[in-house]
Amino acid sequence: MAPPTILVDAFSPHTKGSIKEIAESGNLSSIPGHYNFSQSESQQLPDPVSTEDIPTIEFNLLVNGTPDQRSQVISDLGHACSEWGFFMVVNHGVEERLREQMLEVCRDFFDLSEVEKGKYVGRNVLDPIRCGTSFNPSVETVFYWRDFLKVLVHPAFYSPEKPADFRDVTNEYCTRIRGLVKELLKGVSESLGLVPCYLEKASELETGLQILIANLYPRCPQPELAMGIPPHSDHGLLTVLMQNNVGGLQVKHNGKWVLVNPLPNSFLVNTGDQLEILSNGKYKSVLHRAVVNDQSARISIAIANGPSLGKAVAPAPQLVDSEHTPAYCEMTYREYVEFQQSNSLDGKSCLDLVRLSNI
Repeated sequence: MAPPTILVDAFSPHTKGSIKEIAESGNLSSIPGHYNFSQSESQQLPDPVSTEDIPTIEFNLLVNGTPDQRSQVISDLGHACSEWGFFMVVNHGVEERLREQMLEVCRDFFDLSEVEKGKYVGRNVLDPIRCGTSFNPSVETVFYWRDFLKVLVHPAFYSPEKPADFRDVTNEYCTRIRGLVKELLKGVSESLGLVPCYLEKASELETGLQILIANLYPRCPQPELAMGIPPHSDHGLLTVLMQNNVGGLQVKHNGKWVLVNPLPNSFLVNTGDQLEILSNGKYKSVLHRAVVNDQSARISIAIANGPSLGKAVAPAPQLVDSEHTPAYCEMTYREYVEFQQSNSLDGKSCLDLVRLSNI
């Protein structure tokens, strides 16, 4: 039997155009009412934030360091995954030239005409190329100040026709990110007391789903009333993010929102729901959100890396015993992605689908 077709609307009657088009339509001094979270009883405006030092991982020492150096990085990874679910990766070997090109081609895509971008207004959550605004306007009552482009780049690679250099740049960039994620997962596996290749094999990473998500958060005249993207966790294993020089990413840590100020030439990496499941809850996926500002547009590029779509994911047997019973039941990654992406974002509620116990 063919899998069900899960449909979403990229645009609602209120969001026929992009946020970029709204933001640049004349002298905009206030946001339309359907973007105003102060009028929503079911949503909350951003809470106060704090600033803390985010864990930093020395990637070069993980792959090329001495045994002692590598052991320390693996310990650092374990701490970051268990205490934060979020860390910065430095000395990763991805050239700044390629990172800048990636930001440029994504910016160029958002600068295309509404007609050109409209070719990719998909309806299925796993359409190879899909652009739109907010998250899922078909189920939302208040919309997010965000345009997005989502492209499946592995195991099959897709690309919009324009900009002309989008295909070559993104193919090179996403290939490099897959290599980085593979090495990080080896370290994460070892930090859990598993063999280095465990997470890679258990998730069937070789044919795993990799998605490029480019986000544009245009300048907003009333940022205190709007939200870029609400608190949520990611559905995959690890998400690797970079952004232009405009802040807006915040992560939840010890009950507080922490503003992320990344180091130059670093990647921001967060743990996803599938890693929480595989680790039997030892490593939690992290809540994060994006806020907007009234000065500059923010662009972020997230590369989501997950298991193979047909892989049924469950806790590692080595992490289950009489004191640590299975916390999650088995579910295919396809089912998990389709459920999360076809509903409204609501924290980590998607994990309730597979949760067996409160941890």
